Amino acid sequence: MQEINKERSFSVELKSKANLKNVTMTNGGQENVLIEGTIGELLRAEFAEGIILEIVGSNGVLRINLTEKEIQRNQKQEMEV
Repeated sequence: MQEINKERSFSVELKSKANLKNVTMTNGGQENVLIEGTIGELLRAEFAEGIILEIVGSNGVLRINLTEKEIQRNQKQEMEV
């Protein structure tokens, strides 16, 4: 049986560093990392290859490996609580 990786990866691709507002990192291994910016006006949001939620804005793209089925399952669980 294949083990399911529950961790989610993401990437942010900006057209310009001017769209990046803040990146905060520390040298410690347990410290927080903060990345802030803007992808601009929403152009589209879709599931690429069925496994990656891709949010495309006028200034860039945000991608996270998350399926539509997982979102629906999560919404259903929240309604039951």
